[in-house]
Amino acid sequence: MNPSDSFEIIAEGKFLQFVRRSRWEYVTRKGASGVVVVAALTPEEKVLLVEQFRPPLGRRVIELPAGLAGDVAEAADEPLTEAAQRELCEETGYRATHFEHVFTGPSSAGLTDEVLAIFVAQGLERASAGGGVEGENIVVHEVPLAQVDAWLKEQAAAGCLIDVRVYTGLYFLRYNAT
Repeated sequence: MNPSDSFEIIAEGKFLQFVRRSRWEYVTRKGASGVVVVAALTPEEKVLLVEQFRPPLGRRVIELPAGLAGDVAEAADEPLTEAAQRELCEETGYRATHFEHVFTGPSSAGLTDEVLAIFVAQGLERASAGGGVEGENIVVHEVPLAQVDAWLKEQAAAGCLIDVRVYTGLYFLRYNAT
């Protein structure tokens, strides 16, 4: 496909559009300038993970803190690093003194045009209880890095799904963090 291929909105909701470019159909987000994912490790060497019910899957999912950038009118040009800081604090209650952008890539290249920016957060300090914003019911897990693999297996055996980005974040926490 090339950029001049025809583009058509097939269906539209409040947050998403279902579109066609030439013969390819996919989903795109409305009103967001980016997606951020945060791999964060506390000074006590605990990985910050969040758990929430995801209606499309009908199950609880273990994830890294994440969210949208530029999804509110007054912050339409929100820098990705600021969105990462905001999402980390909203979801986990932690703030970080340093964010390192470590990777950008597609979330599901055959389904959506969404591209994720993954950050490693360092210098964490507790700022609030976390748990998300209105309408979110997020459970925060602080799991020792040395035990996280076994913990994730236990969660999966108990019926939780594990977002694949968790493993990407663990890679960067273990091998690429500065």
